Amino acid sequence: MKDNIPMLPDKIIDFHVHLFPDRLLDSIWRYFSDVYQWKVRYHMYYRDCVDHLRQKGVVRIVYSNYAHKAGIAEGLNNWNLKILDEFDELFCFAAFHPEDQNALDIADKVLGHPKVLGIKLQLLVQNFYPDDKRLFPLYEMIMEKNKRLLFHVGTGPSGNKYVGIKNFKKLLTQYPALPVNVAHMGGFEYREFFDLLPNYELLFFDTSFSFLPKMNLMFNLGNQCLEWYKDKILYGSDFPNLIYPRSDEINCLKNLNLSQEFYQNVFYKNGQQLIDSITK
Repeated sequence: MKDNIPMLPDKIIDFHVHLFPDRLLDSIWRYFSDVYQWKVRYHMYYRDCVDHLRQKGVVRIVYSNYAHKAGIAEGLNNWNLKILDEFDELFCFAAFHPEDQNALDIADKVLGHPKVLGIKLQLLVQNFYPDDKRLFPLYEMIMEKNKRLLFHVGTGPSGNKYVGIKNFKKLLTQYPALPVNVAHMGGFEYREFFDLLPNYELLFFDTSFSFLPKMNLMFNLGNQCLEWYKDKILYGSDFPNLIYPRSDEINCLKNLNLSQEFYQNVFYKNGQQLIDSITK
């Protein structure tokens, strides 16, 4: 360490990146601007995103996309399969929408790719509950195929009736062994989500949008909690959909002056083990 500031590992795994076809990403950026008045800092399409992160020492990129309405998951997933074959060390949480007539066939096809780690469900945008019975066959498929789910199920940075800890607990009551990554550390209900960790072995959180004091988006349970659960946290940037420089969240985490083991686990080891548990 230098000046008591911990060093990041030489190799970084980013477990929360957003890659979409170019025109769809343009629409997402317009939505952020119109609805949230957010000016996205990095207007980069998927090839530039991959190149930029590689230059920053990210050796494995885990990205996601989601179907904001019925009828687009199949096209998105065909695109996912194409770019997964284009780039080494690129992995994906793919798209799903329960209103597609062939939703499970679409999921079965995309989950067959070895670099697809699972399915992304963005409840804030897709507008269904995590314990919607239409999703149960997907959950069964995920467990059968040794894949995972990535959930946007917290109330931050914005919420609606479909997200939140109460809805997520209903899901876990029915599927306690469901392998789930929760985006954004479960914010803003950090305490309620972290209280789940001792009882759910397959639950992980990612750091995206959780260490940004300038946006009043700051994990608030203290350093000791982070140290206790350093085996269950994954670094995620939310790149390229950032309002502030990508380095802000990294610097915020570094300035917490946590153990060197924390940074090694969160920025590399945990992600490596999780990917390997699915792909090997």
